Amino acid sequence: MWTPQAFGSTMLSAPDSPVTLIRPARRSGLPDFRELWQARDLALILAWRDVKVRYKQSLIGIAWAVLQPLLTMVVFTLIFGTFAQLPSQGLDYPVFAMLNLVPWTFLAAVFTLTAGSVLTNRMLVQKVHFPLLILPLACILVPLVDFVFSFAVGLGITTWYDTAIQPTIVLVPLFLLMLAMTGIGLGSFLAVVNVRYRDVPYAVPFLVQLWLFASGVIYAAEALPERYLAIASLNPAIGAITGFRWAVAGTPPPTTTMLVVGVIMTLVFFVGGLAFYRRAEPRFADTL
Repeated sequence: MWTPQAFGSTMLSAPDSPVTLIRPARRSGLPDFRELWQARDLALILAWRDVKVRYKQSLIGIAWAVLQPLLTMVVFTLIFGTFAQLPSQGLDYPVFAMLNLVPWTFLAAVFTLTAGSVLTNRMLVQKVHFPLLILPLACILVPLVDFVFSFAVGLGITTWYDTAIQPTIVLVPLFLLMLAMTGIGLGSFLAVVNVRYRDVPYAVPFLVQLWLFASGVIYAAEALPERYLAIASLNPAIGAITGFRWAVAGTPPPTTTMLVVGVIMTLVFFVGGLAFYRRAEPRFADTL
């Protein structure tokens, strides 16, 4: 059971009944990690609720997590692999596309869910005091469950085309963490904007579509001219997806520029997005 003390509140003694003093969010915008840790049970409840809501009345259940990247892979293979004949770093194009789409689908799901997290839970925000930073952080569980199933299918397709699974596959969680932090950071920024301007849900699918073409999903980042590579690396998804593909199938690894710039931008997006979200928290209940 969580108590008011769990969320940074102070219980004041009174003759008749206790009084709870709720302190405002830090002006610095930095998260209160002690408060978040004490509210971890609530975070798990909210995350598991999203999983149950997603699949409870679904016709084919978890298969949606597999069908989305799988069918997209088929379309990409026909258009970009067969007709356009884009290079695929020595892999069969279905393997190349699937190993790109699995991490990309995870990133897109984290970003989309985070962007709508406050508005989706507006009744809870208006009625209950709890660390609101839980909302974007809890958005990772559903995409993570989807990733497990789609990744298994991706490994199956890789094996089917006689591509060896590399020992470096153990590094996949690092690239996944990079994608998760990017999606949460950018999604948290849009979650704040979404509280005030309700046309954000219409913009998110369009932004995701543009982001896909800028993230090396249908082509290898090495195909970019060298003079544009540093600029392209400002998008952390470029380095993370390239690294994910290298870790699984042994394609050329991400360059130093991709990794260094990508990690820096991931931290900038993550810290900046959460700080912006944290500073806007006190106005959520009044604006929703």
